[in-house]
Amino acid sequence: MRDIIQIMLTWLKLSQHHHSGRLRPHEHTSYALLGLILIIVGLALTAYTAYASTPYTGPEAGSISLTGVMPGKPPTIAATIKSTNDQERFTNSPVIFTGTCPANTLVEIFKNDIFAGSTPCTDAGIYSVSIDLMIGQNILKARVYDALNQPGPDSTPLIAFYDALPPQAGPLTSLNFGGSQLLLNTDAAFRGIFPNQELNIPIDILGGTAPYAFNIQWGDATNKVVSRSDNMTFKVGHTYLKAGTYQISIQATDAMGRVAFLTVASIVNGQPIIAAATGTGSAAENKLLVLWPLYVSAVAVVMSFFIGEKREKRVLIKHGLLQTL
Repeated sequence: MRDIIQIMLTWLKLSQHHHSGRLRPHEHTSYALLGLILIIVGLALTAYTAYASTPYTGPEAGSISLTGVMPGKPPTIAATIKSTNDQERFTNSPVIFTGTCPANTLVEIFKNDIFAGSTPCTDAGIYSVSIDLMIGQNILKARVYDALNQPGPDSTPLIAFYDALPPQAGPLTSLNFGGSQLLLNTDAAFRGIFPNQELNIPIDILGGTAPYAFNIQWGDATNKVVSRSDNMTFKVGHTYLKAGTYQISIQATDAMGRVAFLTVASIVNGQPIIAAATGTGSAAENKLLVLWPLYVSAVAVVMSFFIGEKREKRVLIKHGLLQTL
């Protein structure tokens, strides 16, 4: 180990000061070599700084960029419906159903094999969604989907009954049992939209009596009121300003006073940060915040030793204590 240190000291022309008043040739620090090393490091650091600060403007002409997602295994754990018992009867609709689910999946509820609503599963592995039941028997099933829209197994079916009753304190004749029930339907979930892009939702009207009035709550503290004179499928549009997962609540009323509800999830993707894919950006800036202070400190140390040695030499010469061989 001592031989290695001695070789390094000889290569850098470093030696201990013997306090003899003699300045021996090649036994002082080789500042020329250290200065050359610092210049090379400084140039490299400057070039890296310029590279890191250059914004990415897209692929060069003639280049090809490919982006893809490799599908994995679909979910293997089924969701459960915990908030109700089998054969339970309800006199009001909608009903809030809760249960367990694999974390970070999308839960869809079906009533008599008709889509009834969707909601994201939380990180804690639970969900809660408001479902508008059909009059009479409802066979309820919950199904989970992953980010690639791959379905998992269905939950154990539960049967719930909706016994439609007149509104509280209202006369028995206020309900028209001769007309068909008003129901709503739409896609199970809306994915792939980005902020500042319009999302269009198709809404199907099942039953009821025209005209219809709709109140769509978008989940971002905004809503839209729409009127329809027929039961044809129509679309409503909305633009989200921020990425995230939103619960869209749709409420409809027909000419006979019937009310229908539907809750569906909307997933708004985040805008991609292109600079992060180039290797520059925040990671490069963090490196520069460390490298530049270290480099400046190294330059300051070398300059301090150089000035100190020159000053010591002048003092020794002034007092006649410096002799050269």
